[in-house]
Amino acid sequence: MKNLAILFLAVAFTCTGCATQEELYRAESHLGSKITAIRELAGENRDLINSNRDLINSSRDLINSNRDFINSSRKIQADVGADLEGLRDSVQKLRGATEKLDVQVSLLESKTEDPRSALNDISSRLTYLENYLGIGKTEDKVGEDGKVGSPEKGEPTLTGREEAYANAYSMFKSGRYEAAREEFQKFLKAFPDSEFSDNAQFWIGECDYFKGKYEEAIIEYEAVIKNYPTGNKVPNALLKQALSFLKLGDKSSAKLLLQGVIKDYPNTTPASVARKKLIDIK
Repeated sequence: MKNLAILFLAVAFTCTGCATQEELYRAESHLGSKITAIRELAGENRDLINSNRDLINSSRDLINSNRDFINSSRKIQADVGADLEGLRDSVQKLRGATEKLDVQVSLLESKTEDPRSALNDISSRLTYLENYLGIGKTEDKVGEDGKVGSPEKGEPTLTGREEAYANAYSMFKSGRYEAAREEFQKFLKAFPDSEFSDNAQFWIGECDYFKGKYEEAIIEYEAVIKNYPTGNKVPNALLKQALSFLKLGDKSSAKLLLQGVIKDYPNTTPASVARKKLIDIK
């Protein structure tokens, strides 16, 4: 390219007839400087282009990195949102459980505000059960004050074994099962052959039954059957043995006892209850 420029200048000067050898060298030198400058500028531009290309590539990497960061941030935000939603559900459930507990506590407080009322309710249920099973007839002699006799009929208040029995039975009806059990045992020890003895033995079994001691209750009911076979509490004792076995999950033994009550005491209230229980077991 340099030679071409010199040749061009030589021809031009030759044609004009004015160019000298010194001017030719001068022009060549000036042109070479220009070309060198252009080359240097081109090199700088090339370096600048390369630098810009590197900057563009770095920018692309930065953009991709930012895009990954944004995607990761969105995922984290979504996870946090899900966690917050789960936390809200848990808090709502906890509030519901707390409200339910408050209601139960309120009900419990309302039930325990008047213990005497609760005892009266227990006494009423026992009276209903006794009448339904036909096991309260002998206890009709026991008055509300725990005394034996019927003042409205003009009968005198008795003492001795009747008083001891009435005291134990009154404890039982008020739900004081452990104290009643002890009193009935004392009564049997003092009066083993009285008209109330089979009843006292039966109520000992009832004390165990109502305390959830079903194995002990079965043994006490058996004592009624063996020690007082002609007493009026035998069918009731057999029935309550069956119910105790049911509480223990022994349906086979319960069925046998219920069938025995129906067979041996067909026209009694315990037999009627036994028939209903057999239907329920099936």
